[in-house]
Amino acid sequence: MADIVNISVRSLVEYVYRSGSIESGFRTSKALTEGTKAHQKLQKQYGELDQHEVYVSAEIPYEGLIFVIDGRCDGLLMDDDGLTVTVDEIKSTSGDITLIEADSYPVHWAQAKCYAYMVAKDRGLSRMRIQLTYMQVESEETLRFVEEATADELEQFVWQVVRLYYPYAQARYEHEERRNQSVKELAFPFPSYREGQRKLAGAVYQTIQEGHKLFAKAPTGIGKTMSTLFPSVKAIGQGLLQRIFYLTAKTITRTAAEEAFALLQSRGLQLHTVTITAKDKVCFQEEVRCTKEHCEFADGYFDRINEAVLDVLRHETIMTRPVIESYARKHRVCPFEFSLDIAYAADAVICDYNYIFDPRVNLKRLFEEQKRHTALLVDEAHNLVDRAREMYSSELPKSSFLALQREYKGVRAELHDAAKALNQYYIALRKRMGDSQMLVEPELPESLIALLEVFIAAAEKELAGQGGSAAASAVLLLEVYFNAQNFVRIAKLFDERYVTFTVNERNEISVKLICLDPSHLLRQMGKGYRSHVFFSATLSPLSYFMDTLGAGEEDYSVTVPSPFSKDQLEVFVQPLSTRYQDRERSREPIARSLYELVTGRTGNYLVFFPSYAYMSSVYEVFTDLAAGSEMRVLVQQAQMSEEEREQFLAEFQAGTETTLVGFAVMGGIFSEGIDLVGDRLTGVAVVGVGLPQLGPERNLIKSYMDSTGKNGYEYAYVFPGMNKVQQAGGRLIRSETDRGVLLLIDDRYLQPLYQRLLPEEWRAYTVLPAQRR
Repeated sequence: MADIVNISVRSLVEYVYRSGSIESGFRTSKALTEGTKAHQKLQKQYGELDQHEVYVSAEIPYEGLIFVIDGRCDGLLMDDDGLTVTVDEIKSTSGDITLIEADSYPVHWAQAKCYAYMVAKDRGLSRMRIQLTYMQVESEETLRFVEEATADELEQFVWQVVRLYYPYAQARYEHEERRNQSVKELAFPFPSYREGQRKLAGAVYQTIQEGHKLFAKAPTGIGKTMSTLFPSVKAIGQGLLQRIFYLTAKTITRTAAEEAFALLQSRGLQLHTVTITAKDKVCFQEEVRCTKEHCEFADGYFDRINEAVLDVLRHETIMTRPVIESYARKHRVCPFEFSLDIAYAADAVICDYNYIFDPRVNLKRLFEEQKRHTALLVDEAHNLVDRAREMYSSELPKSSFLALQREYKGVRAELHDAAKALNQYYIALRKRMGDSQMLVEPELPESLIALLEVFIAAAEKELAGQGGSAAASAVLLLEVYFNAQNFVRIAKLFDERYVTFTVNERNEISVKLICLDPSHLLRQMGKGYRSHVFFSATLSPLSYFMDTLGAGEEDYSVTVPSPFSKDQLEVFVQPLSTRYQDRERSREPIARSLYELVTGRTGNYLVFFPSYAYMSSVYEVFTDLAAGSEMRVLVQQAQMSEEEREQFLAEFQAGTETTLVGFAVMGGIFSEGIDLVGDRLTGVAVVGVGLPQLGPERNLIKSYMDSTGKNGYEYAYVFPGMNKVQQAGGRLIRSETDRGVLLLIDDRYLQPLYQRLLPEEWRAYTVLPAQRR
């Protein structure tokens, strides 16, 4: 009996007919979408006999496999005689529709011809008409191309497509057989579960099984990565999933996921795992210029990519950055685009949050039927709230358009005029604001959006004719074009959860669309996936994170208690005011308190501050106190290279006879995601309660939350601040054998609001006597 391969028409033709070119990370088909509104508008124009959204399918046996191909064609149009049938394939574009020619997108013809073949076969027709219909979404201008083909020609075409797809399908089928068998035989990779680990793993599996979201607060040290990955892998073996996305914001947690997969592989698992690395980090060129004129890895990419994908999938299972770079050089393909193409074939993908949640860069070729068999594991999920606000906000400054206006004066009239109109818009806005530095409006600036759409159309024409020029004007135009595209894209999301925020400074005026509440958009972007698991050691309070991350009434939460004994950690509170107005007075008492802490016991210490300025102020006093001792003091710099970061952490070695003190900032690179196990870290001090700096944008969030019946101050300031405190203090106890001392410096730790936000294992603290002024 032949084995069955189920595949949609779109997946089939998009593999075989890879088309377009890489243009600064966006393929030329970027403006072409499956716009629902455009489809519906055109389908309403159909006649009484015409049909829309017609499901079609066919079985095609080939070389021992049976390909079950299906999909929905946008329209079946009937001539008056009822004998001639036309398959209508609709595409929408935000670009210049006049640039599209009949042969611009072979993949669209391929999709339509596959539908036409199925219709002809199902209805016994000897001939079909195939029509491509393009609609410009703003102007609603349409463009149509029509071809005719016999049923025999269509059958030959579809067989040719299947023949080209077969090597990949065969490789995938053989891999899935090996994968599923290895998953069934896979045992938990450790002799036993740690305390709390089984509870979390069980909750993850149940969440996937039932298709819900899980919000898990689980302490550091229980093995959260394996507790989420292992049950997800098991769900693949049970047929509940086909793919796992492990999402994170930091490189170090990506490494933890890679190591977990490597451990499972060493126990017999055969799973295709790929890590997506940011383009600017993985690019082989000195300058990221993704055109065939400037990059040999972009030139002819689509001619070589299928062979490259097959090669790496046949010979590798864990595809980390070095593996991807090696195969990218071998096949002369862009390593970043290569990693994206592998991601669509892989069983597990390790990547940043934005590949799922950001409308600018998400994996748009992940179709709905694939999402239904995909789980999202969101690591360090506390970071996603502010990241989401950034993703769903957009800002445009006046200076960009003034520069373009000057650059293209007397060169390109249409582009110059579009940039000039935008510059004049900002001038008029500045006059309207008068002496005001800020303007907050609940409405979308419709006139600005209209001007931007004119600019985008003019920019697309110019960019299409430049052929990837490296001239300064072309580079500037490309940057402003993408920023304008993103602004218009975000404008389409604008609702009551947004404000338009204009900042008028002496040398610049900018307009920003600010997303105050990202929960709705996170729900929308995550829609269709089988399950979401949000987990972190500091997902507290759970109600806040469930609300801001888009939980529904049917979703779950779980809290795993700390597995560590209370005698592993000594906690002290020094009740000093670290409020902004008291910082000059508090710097000496804080420095003395820190000095007493680190001189009481030789070892390595990390001290976290709410800002670089406050850190520097206390550092000056502290170094005076430590003068003449053998104590070493390190200070985090505002801009540190990866090598400098590693050097900083490498200084924290176990078994040293002298004391080392590292000064760092909360919410920075050293306050989360680092592991200094055992004697590498003796103590941690946290200065302040981590509140974000008072500012207009935070106050807008506060006001919005107040208007929805929530405590705006807690949502905008207290909860995010105390999360930073928990992350910083969490650097200390990382394993069953770790011991240490934690010093919390702020009188607010004695207030009920802040006490209830402390982890339970921190609440048995000792209050230190007040330092003298």
